[in-house]
Amino acid sequence: MNKRILFVMNTLGHAGAETALLELLGRLKESYEIDLYVLMGQGELVSKLPPGVRLLNRSFSDCSVLSAKGRLRMAGRVAKALLCRGTALKLFPYLCRNLWEMLQKHRVQLDKLLWRVLSDGGMRISGEYDLAVAFLEGGSAYYVADHVKAAKKAAFIHIDYEQAGYTRRLDRDCYLQFDALFPVAGEIMEKLLLAYPECADRIHIFHNMIDRNKILEKADRGDGFSDGYTGRRILTVGRLTGQKAYPVAIEAMKLLKDSGCKVRWYVLGEGEERRALERKIGELGLEEDFILAGAVENPFPYYRQTDLYVHATRFEGKSIALQEAQILGCPIIASDCTGNREQIIHDVDGILCELSPAAVKEAIQRLLDDACLREALGHAASRKQVVYTEDIRLLTELLDG
Repeated sequence: MNKRILFVMNTLGHAGAETALLELLGRLKESYEIDLYVLMGQGELVSKLPPGVRLLNRSFSDCSVLSAKGRLRMAGRVAKALLCRGTALKLFPYLCRNLWEMLQKHRVQLDKLLWRVLSDGGMRISGEYDLAVAFLEGGSAYYVADHVKAAKKAAFIHIDYEQAGYTRRLDRDCYLQFDALFPVAGEIMEKLLLAYPECADRIHIFHNMIDRNKILEKADRGDGFSDGYTGRRILTVGRLTGQKAYPVAIEAMKLLKDSGCKVRWYVLGEGEERRALERKIGELGLEEDFILAGAVENPFPYYRQTDLYVHATRFEGKSIALQEAQILGCPIIASDCTGNREQIIHDVDGILCELSPAAVKEAIQRLLDDACLREALGHAASRKQVVYTEDIRLLTELLDG
């Protein structure tokens, strides 16, 4: 009889960690019985679940967590969790204490508080698993630590722990309850060790799973850009969130336009910052220059057709968008921050720059003016190792004791 593994995820929205999860499930399903529980019970990637993976949610919505309908459904899910099993009353001291700490730091992140609500108010799963895996920080980690019976437990960490706003008090030291912790990159591991130094012997890097051949195949399918623009194109792929620092990119585009550079910037992705970004684009008169193109089913033809890929973010874990750009040989500019600098060697397979409009503009101008450098960086990026299939042994070894 195959061993049983439970994966717990916060949502199945169209984002990097969710994409990595689907790839990992596809590699494990032939050898193990795989169950999946999604705390929010929604996300458009549910249709991409590999055959044989059993979804445990009693009900599930495929609407995007970033759409108006999706946000309304999430609010209802939170309200239901608050009322379930007296969760609101039990968590009242926890919520007040951590909200006060956030106010003291002038950084209130309600989503971080609500993950505990969704975990404690979530469905209860009967039986015991050979391995339970929390694939994301927050809710899934709390749920596996507190509410799942399993012989072994593992947690993936995809972000800079402190930069993202987590604390041990917020997490109630949940990571002490796991047998293995899997940060997806070296810098993430270093930041996690600062928070949990006593877990050093159970922390191992487990890179995001991606399929190079599938990406190359999909890049040959679909139309990509279809607006008839004849100038140079810049591409960014990512959710419209504060972490991605799009206001900096918009201001850099304004500097490029004012300098007479004929270029158009496209962003593939959706998120809660859309309206604010649209206002800023309008204020700077960039409606024809900085295009919020929304999420697309197949972004890979766009990577292949772009002149330049820019990833100017405040912080990262290990960006799958950057890995995809590397596989497809894009000349890349990325901000010099956690995550990005582990994926880019400056002036070898990309350019790292300060996260400011002027610095991003200068880096873009440099590459647009130097075709030989663009070609050299793109070629080096395409040869970079971004696929780590051997990391899956970390899970199988944990299962086998």
